[in-house]
Amino acid sequence: MSDERKDKPTVENRWWAELVHKREQATAKRPQQPDHPVAGMKFFRIAEGYDQDRARDNLTDQNQRLLHELNPEEGQWTYMSLLKQRYPKRDLERVKQQVSLPPYARGAIIDSGRSVRLLVTGTPIGERLLELALVVPPSFDVWIKGEWVREELYRDQNQALNRFRKLIRKYLSAEGIADAESISARA
Repeated sequence: MSDERKDKPTVENRWWAELVHKREQATAKRPQQPDHPVAGMKFFRIAEGYDQDRARDNLTDQNQRLLHELNPEEGQWTYMSLLKQRYPKRDLERVKQQVSLPPYARGAIIDSGRSVRLLVTGTPIGERLLELALVVPPSFDVWIKGEWVREELYRDQNQALNRFRKLIRKYLSAEGIADAESISARA
């Protein structure tokens, strides 16, 4: 009888003692991983095979379509909301005040709820297209005759709006266009 006691652990039925076979039982009860990918894996696979150049071209085409559809007057902003949720009105007014358009520019504010894109062009509409996306971080892109020529990122919205005023002058004013053409003629 004393041999039987030596074979059995003394804590076998104690609730505070964790035994190996209990761990094995617990792991056996866990559900197996599904054969199909989980949501996070699908999220990261969305970008597989993503053609960034094509996406940029599609964005350019969309900006052109929006500008032609809205047909803003020279020196004026037009507005379009893409969602029911709106960018805060107070912030929108502040943006318009910070970037008042010169007479040679026309603009469209595209409201996407939490962010806005400022599209600015001259005459003819879309030949020179400037886009300021007020996202985090804010970004600027410019297309000339459908060709993407520049991109900038900014640390915050104030820096982006201040820089955007200067870029409108650089890319859309008669002087800015003449400077760019003389530089390209020399190249």
